[in-house]
Amino acid sequence: MTKFMGKTAALVLSLAFLAACTTKNEDTNTNTNVTPPQDTAPVVKKLTPEEIAAKAKAEAEAKDAAVRQERTIYFDFDKSNIKDEFRMLIEAHAKFLAKNPAINVKLEGHADERGTPEYNIALGEARAKAIADIFKTFGVADSQMEVISYGEERPVDPGHNEAAWAKNRRVEIVYN
Repeated sequence: MTKFMGKTAALVLSLAFLAACTTKNEDTNTNTNVTPPQDTAPVVKKLTPEEIAAKAKAEAEAKDAAVRQERTIYFDFDKSNIKDEFRMLIEAHAKFLAKNPAINVKLEGHADERGTPEYNIALGEARAKAIADIFKTFGVADSQMEVISYGEERPVDPGHNEAAWAKNRRVEIVYN
């Protein structure tokens, strides 16, 4: 019987030990300090109408600044009318000058070598004045602009073909 009681006691102790281990594992699984998962969606700030307007204005100014890097307007043969493809470029410069009355520009008109020197001087001037007229519609003061014509005297390309002549029929906007 002692042998039986010894085995029973060993069995009871083993069961108590297993029960304690099981309870201990359950306690570690029910940790109350666990942080719930965080929402990882990005926070989107709702902009006020003033912030939206300021952002749009800044974007437009940045676009105009990029466009203003180009300062040459090209013309068709024997013409001084502005091509549609250069309207945005001219407007960007005009808006900038209107906002900055202390800044001046020189509008340098050029022509290709065809025609008499006198005719080409007049054509270069007409081209430069066409740009100046558009600038004025945006509020650029006459005192900010100087119109000058070099006619055929300052070619960009000295060639004697249509490709060269097309490059030479131009107005250059030169900031002082």
